[in-house]
Amino acid sequence: MLQCSTVDIRSFLCYPQKGKAPVVLTDGSCSGLKNWQGSEHGMSDPSSWQDLLKDIISDPVARERLSSAVGVRPITLSRWTTGESIPRPINLRQLLSALPYEQRNRMAALLEEEHLDVSVSSMSDSLDELEFPFVRQVLDLRATTPDVVLFWTLCHKVFQHALRRLDPERIGMAMRVVLCMPPGSDGKIHSLRESVGQGTPPWRADLEQEAIFLGAESLAGYVVISCRPDLVQNFGREHYQLPASWAEHELSATAIPIMYTNRIAGCVLVSSAQPDFFNSSSRQTLIADYTQLIALAFRPEQFYPPEWIELQVLPSFDVQRGLLASFRERVIALMTEAANEGRPLTRTQAEQLVWQYLEEQLIHLSSSKTEAS
Repeated sequence: MLQCSTVDIRSFLCYPQKGKAPVVLTDGSCSGLKNWQGSEHGMSDPSSWQDLLKDIISDPVARERLSSAVGVRPITLSRWTTGESIPRPINLRQLLSALPYEQRNRMAALLEEEHLDVSVSSMSDSLDELEFPFVRQVLDLRATTPDVVLFWTLCHKVFQHALRRLDPERIGMAMRVVLCMPPGSDGKIHSLRESVGQGTPPWRADLEQEAIFLGAESLAGYVVISCRPDLVQNFGREHYQLPASWAEHELSATAIPIMYTNRIAGCVLVSSAQPDFFNSSSRQTLIADYTQLIALAFRPEQFYPPEWIELQVLPSFDVQRGLLASFRERVIALMTEAANEGRPLTRTQAEQLVWQYLEEQLIHLSSSKTEAS
C-alpha cells in the first residue's frame, strides 16, 4: 500500500523599501501538496486501470509517447479513462509493453483484478492482426509525405511499430527491406540489395549502414525467385534444403515478398536471435501484413515481372564488406567527377550508379571463383 504525507507550503514575498531584497516568509501550517512514497510522477493511488492511465497521461509528454506507442490518438487514451471508449485487448497489451517497469506491474495488477488476460508472456503470440488506427496513420503518411523521403519515412514508421509488437521484450530482432537491383544490360535482375532496416539488441538500431548484396544463395533470394514467403526455423539445428546463409546473431528468419499486380520489388527479411521464433502462424500473418504496408512505399515502376529474376550466387558477407567499405568514398568521387565534367549528379543518382558498379564487381568475383574451382 502506498504511503503519503500531506504538506502544504505557502510562500509570501514582502517588499520593504526600494532597492532592498525581498523577505521570504514560509507558512507550512496547512495541507495540500501530496508527497507520495513509492509512486511515479506523483500519482495518486488508483482504484482501477482507468484511474492509473488518467494519472499517467496527465503529463502531456507521456500522453504523446503512449499514443504513438499504442498507435492511437491522444484523445482515444482520454476516452479510455472515462469509459467513453473501450480498448481492445490488443491495445491493452501494447499499452502494457510501452509502460515503464513499475507502472507496467501496477497496470497489470489492476487489469488482472478485472479478469483481463494481458500478461506480457502472451503478448507476441496473441497479436495476429494490425489495428486500423495504425493502418490509417500509414495511409495518411503516404498521402502527405514528399516523394523524395517517402520510402525512408514510411519504412521506418512500419518497422518501429513492428518491432514493438513482435519483440516487446527486446530479445533480439532485425527487420530489413531487401530491394531488387535494376535489370542489367541483358534485361535480367541478377542480385538483391539490403536497404533500410531497424533492429533491437544485439543488432544495431539502424541497419542501413550494414547493407549487403544478396543472391540465389540466400533466403531472400529464394523468396524473390519463388514469389512466395518462406522461413528457416533454426539455422543451427539441421540442414535445410532452402538456400540460406545466415549472419551473426541470427538463429531463425523469415522473408515475405513485396508484391504489386503480380510483380515483385524485393522482400521484407526478418531475423530473430531466438530459434523457432516464426513457428507461430499469428506472427507470420502479422509480418505479412506489415509487408503489405511497406509495399505502399514503392512506386509502380519498382516492381518487376517475375520472369526478369535471374539471381546469381554472390560472395560471402565478409568478402562483400571489404568492397562495400569504400561505398561513400566512391559516391563522393563520382559526384565530384561528374560536376567537373559539367554533368552534375544528385546523391541518389550517384549512389545508384555506385551500387550497380559494386554489383558487377561482386558478380564477376563470384564467377571467377566458380570457374577457378
